[in-house]
Amino acid sequence: MDRINGFTFLMGKNESQGFADGKAKESMRLMRECTGSNMVTLAFIAYQDTAFSEEIDYTGSHMPTDAELKEMIRYAHCLDMQVILKPMVDCRDGIWRARIDFFDIEEPCETSWRGWFTHYNAYITHYAAIAEEEQCEMLLIGCELVQSERKEFYWRKLIKEVRQIYKGVLSYNTDKYQESHVKWWDALDVISSSGYYPIDAWDENLQRISKVVEQYKKPFYFAECGMPCRTGASFIPNDWTYEGSLNQQEQADYYKTMFEKLQQYPFVQGQVGWAWYAILPDDPTKDDDYSVYGKPACDVIRRFYIEQQI
Repeated sequence: MDRINGFTFLMGKNESQGFADGKAKESMRLMRECTGSNMVTLAFIAYQDTAFSEEIDYTGSHMPTDAELKEMIRYAHCLDMQVILKPMVDCRDGIWRARIDFFDIEEPCETSWRGWFTHYNAYITHYAAIAEEEQCEMLLIGCELVQSERKEFYWRKLIKEVRQIYKGVLSYNTDKYQESHVKWWDALDVISSSGYYPIDAWDENLQRISKVVEQYKKPFYFAECGMPCRTGASFIPNDWTYEGSLNQQEQADYYKTMFEKLQQYPFVQGQVGWAWYAILPDDPTKDDDYSVYGKPACDVIRRFYIEQQI
């Protein structure tokens, strides 16, 4: 696997100007220019009502149309970036996707894993067909669906269905600390996880992950990483609800430390930052989110990514 130095381009639910219009393309161009990324993850989020709902809505106005998605894939390729396609799912009631869960033993009148995976497989295979048609370099078949990961039978069934459609590289984005929880890495091509580790805990976690990588003998990269621009967030970078004063320098320092640590562990074959938005903030100097647009972290990322290409 070529080294991945990338960023997530989030095609979010509030893109009132369209998902593939001039503003979205200009944002992607700026992402390529400002970060030096050689790969972009095109991420979009389908919705289910609650963590216990079976049906998944991937056709509403919160989603890019197939035509819009294909246009952005082609534009990314025109910018000389490889493309990872990342269909995600969230709950409309605000519950984190990792908590989607059902009874292991089905009961009448209750929603079930069987019902949920029926809808989820339809969702993923729909985008597997687009990934194949547009020759995306990788497809992520899920993201941080922690409670579902124990349902090995259903995941292996999904992987078989996807491989009948998409011939490229397959991975699954497990959550931080969960790398050893997934027992079906052998069915995939690449191991990946969300790398939201505390700034002072990289060594212990990278050493732990290295054992999983050695067990399955697969390439590994961090499918997400980063932190919000808030004082103290570098010690709890996964908490998007964490409250702290605006501190963009801490974000830059976090990326610098992360890159320094990752270079010490050659099994890590890349990382994808979270996130670059299709609609950029009007004043990035006041933005305390994960975005790096117009912030000191962007220069840190670009220097590292350009050095990796030399």
